[in-house]
Amino acid sequence: MRQLFIAATAAFWLLLLGFASSDRWLPAVLEAPLPVADSQVHALSEVARHHTADDCWMAINGQVYDLSSYLPEHPSEPEVIVAWCGREASEAYRSKMKGRAHSARADRLLAAYRIATFKP
Repeated sequence: MRQLFIAATAAFWLLLLGFASSDRWLPAVLEAPLPVADSQVHALSEVARHHTADDCWMAINGQVYDLSSYLPEHPSEPEVIVAWCGREASEAYRSKMKGRAHSARADRLLAAYRIATFKP
């Protein structure tokens, strides 16, 4: 019985470590960003027109992203993202408003939603 407990505990911790480090060895949903024509540049006035849950654009780190289709898939409540729709959200993305950065996997996933370059 003791050996079974030790084996189960070891298996649990190995699985937990595997999940915790999965963003390092699992591929992103899309490996490369979708191509965006160099001529697509949007100013904040254009981004601001897309400020609802059904039409959500954000400017993050000099790029514009259309996150409308991603909202239902976000791990936390969609309202967390909707508050930043139509705005420059670089700091919010970097800190998740809790002082923690998004994972490398989240960065790779974000690239799939890039639609243009941001012109401040």
